[in-house]
Amino acid sequence: MSDKTTSQFIREYKRASKSPWNDSSTILLLANVKTSDNDEMELSFEQYIYLHRDSAGRSLGVSISQSLLNSHTEFDSKYLADIDMIALLLIHIDDIRSFCELFADEFEDVFLIEPSSYFEVAESQWLNKLENI
Repeated sequence: MSDKTTSQFIREYKRASKSPWNDSSTILLLANVKTSDNDEMELSFEQYIYLHRDSAGRSLGVSISQSLLNSHTEFDSKYLADIDMIALLLIHIDDIRSFCELFADEFEDVFLIEPSSYFEVAESQWLNKLENI
């Protein structure tokens, strides 16, 4: 398990969130990744997906960048929950899986399973939820 005290993957709020939920932290599920001149990973946020969680760690919904919202006209808000959240996650599951692999140690610290296995199971569960609505 990782012992870092700061993370680009998980952010605990120090001030109130702008989201519509009573959330206390986010997990970054997707962002743009660039490699710097000294071969270090740099994140940029032209496209992003954050998972919002309450103080008990429960998932409340996701927020998405304006560019993702613009490319998905089926959604009318950058804050998505329930079926809309699941649909968006399924649309981007391959990119999310690849992104989370970059933070595999931190991901496993949070979810107790490595990203590829987690998303394999999640994809099946999420598809099942959409098929049963």
